[in-house]
Amino acid sequence: MKELFDKVSIKCSRITTRAYSTSFSLGILCLRKELRDPIYAIYGFVRFADEIVDTFHEYNKTELLENFKKETWKAIEQRISLNPILNSFQKTVHQYKIDRSSIELFLRSMEMDLYRNRHDQHSLKEYILGSAEVVGLMCLRVFVNGDDVLYEQLKPYAMRLGSAFQKVNFLRDLQADYLHMGRTYFPEVDFSRFDDSHKRLIEKSIEQDFDAAYQGIKMLPRSSRFGVYVAYVYYRALLQKIRNTPSELILSTRIRIRNRHKARLLALSFVKHQLNLI
Repeated sequence: MKELFDKVSIKCSRITTRAYSTSFSLGILCLRKELRDPIYAIYGFVRFADEIVDTFHEYNKTELLENFKKETWKAIEQRISLNPILNSFQKTVHQYKIDRSSIELFLRSMEMDLYRNRHDQHSLKEYILGSAEVVGLMCLRVFVNGDDVLYEQLKPYAMRLGSAFQKVNFLRDLQADYLHMGRTYFPEVDFSRFDDSHKRLIEKSIEQDFDAAYQGIKMLPRSSRFGVYVAYVYYRALLQKIRNTPSELILSTRIRIRNRHKARLLALSFVKHQLNLI
């Protein structure tokens, strides 16, 4: 029975999410139970694609990504894949009517990482749209569960939240991206002379995204609001820690939130959720 294979597949997506991101894993656990597996499926899919372009340096990344793309479309078309991550993803795509254009834009951004190390304003906008904003839209499809009116209403907020998360990741991962892979994602910044004024410019842009996104979080159904808010709070705390870190240290270390701090943020978020203060 395929039901057993589907259970094995989603278990692989859960393991992948928990192995790669404690913050998102905790956020997912704060969603209503029926929403968790579809989000695990989406995260597993985007994580595997991201790993291809960011990690597998000793392999032919172009070939790996091209094969992954072909297998993705084949899985969606046939409604099955022997790759358990893709099997879980295709099931979620069909169940929640995730549009093909979102998947295409995401894969396009992953491809950009193979050949573009520097961005201008246009290419950066395209990259963030595909790598982060449409991922937020995939998740939003799950959160609204078929309510197209609510989806359209919340769409711009979900995109701003995805943008904020991605830009925080850019700052957090400067050491790996710039020093190890030669990538720069902010065209207005010369990272050979990166200083606190440059950092503040980026932080201001992220803060604006977060402020806009929060308005949308408050409008989410209660089944997903707490989980999304927890991820928002974690990333906002990470931004604050980055803000308090001198620019020279940003380039030499990866900023993290300690587990004790995460636990405090989770507890405070839970209280706010219970009191309807979100």
